[in-house]
Amino acid sequence: SGPMWAYILAHEDAVPLWRALMGPTKVFRARNCVPDSIRGAYGLTDTRNTTHGSDSAASASREISFFFPEFNEQLWYQQEEPRLRRGPVHYDPTQRVHCLPPGEGTGMT
Repeated sequence: SGPMWAYILAHEDAVPLWRALMGPTKVFRARNCVPDSIRGAYGLTDTRNTTHGSDSAASASREISFFFPEFNEQLWYQQEEPRLRRGPVHYDPTQRVHCLPPGEGTGMT
């Protein structure tokens, strides 16, 4: 019903962590059981619950390929992911990506 931003979350436990932050899909349950969750605080109805998250790594891979057809997940795991594990990164809000600090490479993730 309005603008939408799609993101790829990178973390070993990205799916369960994001789902916990979102809260239950059913807004009534979210408001009553987890009111500080995203859906508990901002959800309007079960179909307008403010956010989406994949329910498994396999679903995430399918959804990533749909929303980001140019993104190569296998190549990211081979090249970018190891670099992110080496140290801090910073977020570039203009490009909506995490980057290595200046002087540590030019790659974006």
